[in-house]
Amino acid sequence: MSEKILILDTTLRDGEQVPGCQLNTIEKIEVAQALENLGVDIIEAGFPISSPGDFNSVVEISKAVTNPVICALTRAVKKDIEVAAEALQYAKRKRIHTGIGVSPYHIEFKIRTTPEEIIRRAADAVKYAKKFVEDVEFYAEDAGRSDNAYLARVIEAVIKAGATVVNIPDTTGYCLPEEYGAKIKYLKENVPNIDKAIISTHCHNDLGMATANTVMGMVNGARQVEVTINGIGERAGNTSLEEIAMIIKSHHDLNLHSDINTKLIYNTSRLVSTLMSMPVQPNKAIVGRNAFSHSSGIHQDGVLKKRENYEIIDPVEVGIRESSIILTARSGRAALNHRLESLGFTLDKEELDEIYHRFLLLADKKKDINDEDIRILTGEVSQGEKPLKLEYLQVACGKSAMPVSTVGLRINGEIHYATASGNGPIDASFTAVKQLISKVVHLEEFLIQAITKGSDDVGKVHIQVEHQNHIYYGFSANVDIITAAVEAFVDAISKVK
Repeated sequence: MSEKILILDTTLRDGEQVPGCQLNTIEKIEVAQALENLGVDIIEAGFPISSPGDFNSVVEISKAVTNPVICALTRAVKKDIEVAAEALQYAKRKRIHTGIGVSPYHIEFKIRTTPEEIIRRAADAVKYAKKFVEDVEFYAEDAGRSDNAYLARVIEAVIKAGATVVNIPDTTGYCLPEEYGAKIKYLKENVPNIDKAIISTHCHNDLGMATANTVMGMVNGARQVEVTINGIGERAGNTSLEEIAMIIKSHHDLNLHSDINTKLIYNTSRLVSTLMSMPVQPNKAIVGRNAFSHSSGIHQDGVLKKRENYEIIDPVEVGIRESSIILTARSGRAALNHRLESLGFTLDKEELDEIYHRFLLLADKKKDINDEDIRILTGEVSQGEKPLKLEYLQVACGKSAMPVSTVGLRINGEIHYATASGNGPIDASFTAVKQLISKVVHLEEFLIQAITKGSDDVGKVHIQVEHQNHIYYGFSANVDIITAAVEAFVDAISKVK
């Protein structure tokens, strides 16, 4: 029978420490509820003594969430622990997470004390936290650079003082995977009372090894992992929840399992990215826009024949509808024929060869090959105007004004107008467009890129909309980014069948 890995999500604490990514209390509650639905076991909700806002967020998250343990961070300081206990008063299940630095760097240069004094302060902090809650986690800060024998003494002391979880952070992301795994194994074999506590990993990604270190921690006996959505966090970030969840799910040989509902991973990733205004890099594992996209002809042919040829994860398992076959100059005949068939064209070998030759010439000149390009290659050139076209756009907005937009769309040759307000000029414009169309569409992706440099940049907008479980793409470029956004939105809607 497989063993369970407890998932402690620290997106709202360590993840929120990223400059510019702070959330208000309402947004934190929204993320916490999404994490609860995702199936995380523990939510580290904040560092209550750090600010009134953090304190209030822990209070309100404690009220809003039922199933996960709510965890509050402290230093090994009595006042920190008292404030954390107060913030957790409404939590159904509560944990105080206290700790202190244990590496030579922290002991000598940060805390400026002695190794023996660190052990005393660590044990005292756990004993004091134990007066307020039963579940106490201790973090040995910078354990990654600490001496294993000394670390074992610290861990033995805090477990004796009542710690239920012992966190072994690679705070600076320094450890190699074998080194970190050996550290966990050493503790398992050399701390006499280690069976009375759960060992937890908390790895940072400064050298790009956070996930690998976390996996080696699990292999060597850790049964809790501390992670964040999209791997966000201090400096280069933390271990990604989505990566660990899918490693556990994909590698049955690990004999481990978690309670994560992986089909909610993608939506949770997008929620965090949107609320924190922190885009996910396109090549990010599991949740990046290119994670299930194929542009190489060899790969496309293999995927079309059998998905498993180039995908070890079914995109549906993480909440993505399907893989993407992206047409580029590197695409082969199989990919082009696949797109042609999806558009309703059935061609013989000679016809396909002729169109493929024209396709390669176009792909060498044009970065994005869309459905309209494919229709043109087949000779099906659209006659006359598009059935849907932006003709008029006027937006009023400002610091003290509610954004209002008036949109004029040419629909089958006749112009129709609508006015709407919204959270911003683009939201107001999109709302006005929706008033003029009969089809219900949902915005799936909105991406802005600068093409040129300077204050008069040309902005390119890429949009994805969903209608009846089908995805449609829209593109536009303009020096006015609001116009580009609306044109791209209209372009996507015009392709809805």
